[in-house]
Amino acid sequence: MEFRRPDGMERITTKALAEVYIEEQIAALREQVGDKKVLLALSGGVDSSVTAALLIRAIGRQLVCVHVNHGLLRKNEPEQVIHVFREEMNANLIYIDATDRFLDKLAGVSDPETKRKIIGGEFIEVFAEEARKLDDITFLAQGTIWPDILESESGIKAHHNAGGLPEDLSFELVEPVRILYKDEVRVVGRALGLPAAMVDRQPFPGPGLGVRCTGAITRDRLEALREADAIVREEIGKLPATPWQYFCVVPDIRSTGIKDGKRYMGWAVIIRAVNTVDAVTATVPEIPFPVLCTMRDRILASVPGVNRVLWDLSEKPVATIEWE
Repeated sequence: MEFRRPDGMERITTKALAEVYIEEQIAALREQVGDKKVLLALSGGVDSSVTAALLIRAIGRQLVCVHVNHGLLRKNEPEQVIHVFREEMNANLIYIDATDRFLDKLAGVSDPETKRKIIGGEFIEVFAEEARKLDDITFLAQGTIWPDILESESGIKAHHNAGGLPEDLSFELVEPVRILYKDEVRVVGRALGLPAAMVDRQPFPGPGLGVRCTGAITRDRLEALREADAIVREEIGKLPATPWQYFCVVPDIRSTGIKDGKRYMGWAVIIRAVNTVDAVTATVPEIPFPVLCTMRDRILASVPGVNRVLWDLSEKPVATIEWE
């Protein structure tokens, strides 16, 4: 079975095309939502941010944005999301720190699909709990995009925001960017006037660092991943032309190292960078060797528990962009 976008859907590559799409979506959102309220799963990534901007344009204060810190976000990310949306966009934003709740549920779980389902299920539960505190929440908005649908329908992997809601919940889904590819979402975001730092933000999976801390997640390895990831993003971000996405993975394996003249077992940080247009296929760009060495030196000097830095050369296919 093939999964295609609606027939006649032109790719959104210009501001003019994006503006047409925006107007169509605003009309569709107003018709779907009416005078009801919408609860938005706002991660702060490109997809959910553009979804938020479309909904704010369409229904204003009927939108309630909920940002959940599940403990799997990048370094300083919750603070950045709160600042951008509360201070710069004047959004109706509720912040929930659910770190312990998520990490306790994930303790000892190593299967990638099980981790995704736990994270997605907890998100739904958090939103349901928040909705019960609010009046007249009827809809749940999500930043689902077309590659999410493709990969979920084809069985490649589950997406926390592409599987719908449990039957016992009465929310109706609102997904205004679900037929767009990632590059098109960015074009729409620029046309909506979102800041460049938000529109050009690194793509980030819904389960966050949970799928980059491979295997069973531990808090110490997760923190090592968070620190190493910040270094990788900082150093590659200095390049004149940055790859489409760059991050690192800390798998659940240890190898022999030497520290203070003594043998010890440490983790490996695996750096990954890819270029793509639609996230369906991806190539690996060249990163200058001095940049790789700088990242290596900084990670090994400052990230506890790490004794190796590796470079992932795999393209998609056969590898996926994420490790899990």
